[in-house]
Amino acid sequence: MAGPLEIAPDDLDLRRFLRRGDGVVWGQGSGEPVVLVDRLIEQCAEIGGLSGFSGYAYREVLASAAAEALDLVSYGALGALGKVGARRPLRVVPAHFSALPRLFAAGAVPGDVAFVQVAPPDAEGNCSLGLDATYLADAIPHARLVIAEVNERVPPVPGASLAWERLDVAVRVDADPLELPPARAGEAEARIARRIAALVDDGDTIQVGVGALPEAILRELRGARELGVHSGMICDPIADLVEAGVVTGRRKEADPGLVVTGAALGTSRLFDFLRRSEVVALRPVSYTHRPDVLARVGRLVAVNGALEVDLTGQVNAESAGGRYLGAVGGQVDFLRGAAASGGLAIVALPATVARTGASRIVERLGGPVTTSRADVDLVVTEFGVARLRGLDLAQRARALTAIAAPEHREDLDRARSAASLRP
Repeated sequence: MAGPLEIAPDDLDLRRFLRRGDGVVWGQGSGEPVVLVDRLIEQCAEIGGLSGFSGYAYREVLASAAAEALDLVSYGALGALGKVGARRPLRVVPAHFSALPRLFAAGAVPGDVAFVQVAPPDAEGNCSLGLDATYLADAIPHARLVIAEVNERVPPVPGASLAWERLDVAVRVDADPLELPPARAGEAEARIARRIAALVDDGDTIQVGVGALPEAILRELRGARELGVHSGMICDPIADLVEAGVVTGRRKEADPGLVVTGAALGTSRLFDFLRRSEVVALRPVSYTHRPDVLARVGRLVAVNGALEVDLTGQVNAESAGGRYLGAVGGQVDFLRGAAASGGLAIVALPATVARTGASRIVERLGGPVTTSRADVDLVVTEFGVARLRGLDLAQRARALTAIAAPEHREDLDRARSAASLRP
């Protein structure tokens, strides 16, 4: 079997392969190729003029002084990317997740060289992308060079893969993939999760992200039946729901019987499940977020977060405290997909900012409109569910005020009375 140039980790010299001015893209979360990224940071200053595209990052190495020679680009300041230094700030590109394949195709974001973490080749010579396909699988066809970290411990998840012959350089490692520790839900998240679980019918297909609230929602679904999953990311509780027979995917028109995702972000619990199971299918964003696919996944209940929601139902998920974080992500893609499937487009958020106690239901957004009021069916806080579908602006304002924290309702009522709510 013909294949790539194989190099031991200690012998990898990226100066042999990267050119000054190259843009490098790599996988996010548990799919980060740690050895390759560390070597890039060590050598980027000497190569010069390099840029890098990273998604959700666990490790703070990208915020180190050594990484300041690398011009970092992302769709959002997620995880450790939020700590990238001010001397060379993270460049955040506001874009729907579904738009990323087009950006890579046009060369609008870094992608001359792709760093990938893959499982060893199977009997047919294909290497599973394992724990992350998302934007990476769509970027690879446009890359001049593919350098792979071939990791013995990456589960060979069916779906997105690369032929061994497509790799230009292979670095074999035997290391545990990065883990995302389980998030702890507070009382607010627990109450929100119970409210959302009550909205899910047997046979629905669900989409949630990762973090304290998504994990709490999934744990509240243990009593449901024949659920499907079609999501940009999955986390540990998905394994529990599949093994308990709650998630079967039997009622899905598209990909029946399969849990479809772009990435698996979790712990060894999830990775062990993926190694044993064949019900998870790894797909690129060009598939997971495609409108015609989302319209055929069954009744889709899409749950997405927000930083704040105004009294008309507009959502800001990008800016907090005057700082632009980005991460438009797949929110609009999935909320519109839920509408197309006859499902529910849900925005969920705690009623107050934990650190300051400020209301997150506001008269006016403090940042950009990530999601328009017309794309939101329900807003859920720990204090209730605002059902916005079919309501005019004044009715929306009353419904949203009713689910704000009690200590903020009087101010919101006063603002609502004084305001002239125009379309």
